[in-house]
Amino acid sequence: MAELPSHAQVVVIGGGAVGASTLYHLARMGCRDAVLLERNELTSGSTWHAAGNCPNFSGSWSLLKLQHYSTQLYAGLAEAVGYAITYHRTGSVRLAQSRARLQEFHHVTAMARHQGLDFAVLTPRELKARHPLVELHGLEGALWDPDDGDIDPAQLTQAFAKGARELGARIERFCAVTAIAALPSGAWRVETEKGPIVAEQVVNAAGYRAAEIGRMVGRELPSVVLSHQYLVTEDSPGLLGRDDKLPLLRDPDDSYYLRQERQGLLLGPYEWQAMPMWLDGLPTDFSFQLYPDDLDRLERYIELACARVPALGGVGLRKVINGPIPYTPDGNPLIGPAPGLRNFYECCGFSFGIAQAGGAGKAMAEWIVEGEPEWDLWSCDPRRYTDFATKSYVVAKAVELYQHEYAIGFPQEERPAGRPAKVSPLYEKLKAKGAVFGARGGWERALWFAAPGVTTEVELTFAREGNWFPSVAAECRAVAERVGLLDLPGFARFEVQGPGAAAWLDRLIAGALPRPGRLSLAYFCSPRGGVVTEMTVTRLAEDRFWLIGPAAGEWHDRDWLAAQLPDDRSVTLENVTGRWGTLVLAGPRSRDVLGQVTDSDLSTAAFPWLAARPVEVGPARGLALRVNYVGELGWELHLPVEALAPVYDLLWAAGTPHGIADFGMYAMDSLRLEKGYRAWKQDLEIGYSPLAASLDRFVRLDKADFIGREALLKERQAGPDQRLVPLVVEAGAEDALFCATVWQGARRVGLVTSGGYGHRLGKSVALAYVAAPLAVEGISLEVEIYGARRAARVTREPLYDPDNERLRA
Repeated sequence: MAELPSHAQVVVIGGGAVGASTLYHLARMGCRDAVLLERNELTSGSTWHAAGNCPNFSGSWSLLKLQHYSTQLYAGLAEAVGYAITYHRTGSVRLAQSRARLQEFHHVTAMARHQGLDFAVLTPRELKARHPLVELHGLEGALWDPDDGDIDPAQLTQAFAKGARELGARIERFCAVTAIAALPSGAWRVETEKGPIVAEQVVNAAGYRAAEIGRMVGRELPSVVLSHQYLVTEDSPGLLGRDDKLPLLRDPDDSYYLRQERQGLLLGPYEWQAMPMWLDGLPTDFSFQLYPDDLDRLERYIELACARVPALGGVGLRKVINGPIPYTPDGNPLIGPAPGLRNFYECCGFSFGIAQAGGAGKAMAEWIVEGEPEWDLWSCDPRRYTDFATKSYVVAKAVELYQHEYAIGFPQEERPAGRPAKVSPLYEKLKAKGAVFGARGGWERALWFAAPGVTTEVELTFAREGNWFPSVAAECRAVAERVGLLDLPGFARFEVQGPGAAAWLDRLIAGALPRPGRLSLAYFCSPRGGVVTEMTVTRLAEDRFWLIGPAAGEWHDRDWLAAQLPDDRSVTLENVTGRWGTLVLAGPRSRDVLGQVTDSDLSTAAFPWLAARPVEVGPARGLALRVNYVGELGWELHLPVEALAPVYDLLWAAGTPHGIADFGMYAMDSLRLEKGYRAWKQDLEIGYSPLAASLDRFVRLDKADFIGREALLKERQAGPDQRLVPLVVEAGAEDALFCATVWQGARRVGLVTSGGYGHRLGKSVALAYVAAPLAVEGISLEVEIYGARRAARVTREPLYDPDNERLRA
């Protein structure tokens, strides 16, 4: 056999379905100087024992797209590479035991149809026609996915491997990685049992051993191994003689999947007694091995499945599979650049690796070859987890996620495991005042405040109802009529300075730099023109700036900015996130309140809208920005973390005569919707340009050069295909959900990216991307909300205070 090459453009570590798919897609994109390293035989990790189910279903737009790509790819892969694959596209039924579950199915069906998948919501009678062995007790209906099914994981992996080899890529089996070291050039020296190989880029696709690989480069992956069991029965008399295989069945409310396996049945529960494994370290080798059976954990689920499909109860057990599967805290994989590392990528942490391998390999290859994937995959980006994702947090959240694997994604649900992870100094004070918290980027933020005597337990529903709604309405009224105070911890903050800072930053943003003492909203684009990130740029001096962005984007923005730094050291970038906190004071009486605790001149002449001034409040010196996310007169006070509590107390005391009130994230979201303020990775992502997002006023195409300029010039000349518009929706009791379909007659013409109730307006509001010719005030459209079409109208932006008179007061 030929020796291990001394160099490769890309080294992929891990020979499961995901690693093989990554190699295959790299080779298909022309990157054939690629080597896959596998410590044992291909598939020897989690792939060989995987059940092989291939659902399209997901409540996530991006994962739905990724899995759809996988199933479409698998349908033609055998022929494309000349390797036989057993792939049963039986379709699937997903059962609904409640109205809420059926609502979820209607929403996902609308998303799927928008992507070209022929999902359908079935009545119980229609379900019985699809799956004659199912009992209908307690069912409201079901969801039908005609392209679901199961595939042989080993054959899938070998097909990817064969295709990659034939395109010129290389696979080294029985070649364990023992160490990895960064080189000054940005490349990596990968030590293996067969010798070293230098790689320009490395992909960690090592499955349940990915954390082990991560530690070789100083990276603690947010992933833990859990035990997952499924059982296979002996032949069932009810299946003998059938011409067609039964569709795969999932009962999410009872938490199991059930499918035909030859002439028997395969049952896989997600049980409440989730089992983390190997917390003290992995065994040296676990290739092609399993854990001992532990059927006691599954007893309740077996009984439920037998009641639903009685044919299951009349047959014996053939075998039990109990194997390791990696889980991240949110159950989504890690696909993209590794945080803080140059030319090192992660494609691991897959709980549904077979279904997602095809799309993941495509996205990973695009990251490496083209610099960004076709689809925005922030939901899978490794940088979504920052330093709060400790081992105890990851284990707690992974167990909780496994227990809720099939749970409905209610908008107001905030699961408690692993929390609190990061808190403001005001956390206990606000909690004592009735704050109900949610985690955002690891930070606990007050969502709403319960009045005395009001329970903080939230009823889970899709409807706009419950104890939180009137409380949020009261908070919005306080901000609009009096003054509100919001603790907003976790903003990502970066200080940029140096003789080259202004020129460097000007090349990164699509708009103009502010003057000293001023601030502006800035959009950072990719070469394709999509929005990479949004930040507030505050110019503290000619050559000194603050960049402030979303808490969740801290590591994403840090790495992106660092990658753009010039080699001449004329610019320094410092992450100062941990040193500062933010209090937002907003409302028509905010000037009166702030004026009592500072000597700063707060008049519009001295401190106009979009100005930045040093401020002294009680014991604290900080920075006051005359800007906010709620559309009222107000200030963001950026203060040293240790000063937040005393400054909060001073503001509260000064504001009491003015009717000051705390407000939370739910109120802020309602208020920002009425102003049309966009949210990063919701209304803004790499799939939309600032022009499509109707942010033309923040784009200066007359600038000589900035990243994405050429793409935006072409888009401006041709005209954007879509435009973001505000909609007023006759929504009834339920507001539009993220990725709700927008209709004009029989045509799908857009997608909602934000929806909610505007309390100042007393109307349901949505932000939506629609076909550009429809982005005209007064156009009548419809929004599909949980299967029902609701009338909607395109309106002027912003809906509330369209001339910004309140902001400028």
